Amino acid sequence: MRKVFEAGMLAAAMAMAVPAQATQDPLVQANAALQSGEADLALALLISLTPSAESHNLTCRVRLTLEQWDAAADECERAVNRDGQNADYHLWLGRALGERAERASFLSAYSLARRVRTEFETAARLNPRNAEALADLGEFYDTAPGIVGGGDSKAMGIASQLDSVDPARAHELRGRIAEGRKDYATAEREFKEAITVSEHPAFQWMTLASFYRRRARWTDLDAAMQSGVKAAERDRHAGVAFYDGASLLISAKRNPELAAKMLDSYLAGSLKSEEAPAFVAHTRLAQLKAQMGDVAAARRERAAALQLAHDYRPAQDLKY
Repeated sequence: MRKVFEAGMLAAAMAMAVPAQATQDPLVQANAALQSGEADLALALLISLTPSAESHNLTCRVRLTLEQWDAAADECERAVNRDGQNADYHLWLGRALGERAERASFLSAYSLARRVRTEFETAARLNPRNAEALADLGEFYDTAPGIVGGGDSKAMGIASQLDSVDPARAHELRGRIAEGRKDYATAEREFKEAITVSEHPAFQWMTLASFYRRRARWTDLDAAMQSGVKAAERDRHAGVAFYDGASLLISAKRNPELAAKMLDSYLAGSLKSEEAPAFVAHTRLAQLKAQMGDVAAARRERAAALQLAHDYRPAQDLKY
């Protein structure tokens, strides 16, 4: 699951709060379209603009939602080349290169991984209180081999930095580090502590549920999922947790009815995010509806996805 949902929600909320006259700014409009999952509209707005660092960054992020990894990385690199002092541009370039690395050959992946580390480190250096940059850098250190700059001790150092910036992310990172060390009791304790300190605990409940899935603790997964659903129902800013929970259930091949209900709840909410693209939610809902035997509903969801993003290949590939 993605960890940067809160930034997407904040951007969406800010777009909704912008004075009417300011919304005529195509960059503001493009960002609002990106957050609401209107990829076609966002790209149309961005293509009409004179290129700038921000337009390249937004184009990169739209391409990421469309899973067009190479095009995304190229656009993010253009943003960094135009403004190398912007921490967010380095962060998004690191993310785009990371997606490219996951699909590259061994030798290419090695080179790309080093670049990912450099971009995340640069983002964290330029803005030491950027919780997203710190969290992504910490996850890189935790999961990457030492030959490309990873290491538990480095990850723990980032967790310490996060303590004063975003305590919930600090506990999540320590939980992942402990899990990697096969210290499952400590991992579970850290994930639960993240729930306790979070302002939006629905997300941390889904993180705990994901941990239970990896440990094949199905009863605990179901209980955590239900707690996460209840927390999201009480928190209008936590709608993306519905998307995260549905994605987890789909990957675990459990409770498609609940997964469909959660995606419906997300799509009906007022705050959406690029981290949970609406057209992806419609595509997954189409698959669930077909799985449950409602082909007509599946067709409607597929059509809704393609109306937002006509070039989204997973929706195009559905056969109903």
